[in-house]
Amino acid sequence: MSDLFVKICGLRTAEDIDTAVRAGADGVGFVFAESPRRIGAPEARALAERVPEYVLTVGVFRKQSIEEVRRLARESGIRAVQLHGDEGPEYYEAFAGEGWRLVRATAAGSTPLRCGDLGEDLLLLDAPEPGSGAPWNWGSPDFTAPEGRWLLAGGLNPGNVSEAARITGAWGVDVSSGVESARGVKSPRLIEAFLAAARG
Repeated sequence: MSDLFVKICGLRTAEDIDTAVRAGADGVGFVFAESPRRIGAPEARALAERVPEYVLTVGVFRKQSIEEVRRLARESGIRAVQLHGDEGPEYYEAFAGEGWRLVRATAAGSTPLRCGDLGEDLLLLDAPEPGSGAPWNWGSPDFTAPEGRWLLAGGLNPGNVSEAARITGAWGVDVSSGVESARGVKSPRLIEAFLAAARG
């Protein structure tokens, strides 16, 4: 469990960032898509500059054009691009070789998945309603874990992350609403508790 990759997403304040880094997060996420957690590129850049090199800074995009994703990624200085919608292979081809790590986020379903099918470096498996905080049935006997490096997301919190990682065998986990005191507002206490629980 100690090797589990942990990403805290939807961060918007210096306190959020400092807490996540201090508590041992491997990645921090900035949401550029339509969301209560949305942040502008200048604000994200200022926060990303607080993050040490060993922590991955990720920009989350959904239903945005290739041009908009590229512009926001450059302006914010993030090190990874997470495509969290129905973006096709042309997106991954467009960003290949541009220096960003690529994360493909998709909803859980019955289709077997494999990290790297579209050229991504990481695969993220989310609930059918991304960002809702609603859990999905990752404990079902019908659940098939993706192949390769993949992150489990959707409805995780300090109380269930350890069990979820153990049952699914996920390479990493991603949380946003599960560490919030109100929608879009992160709780330092919950961020710390989540990381402590994920580390086992």
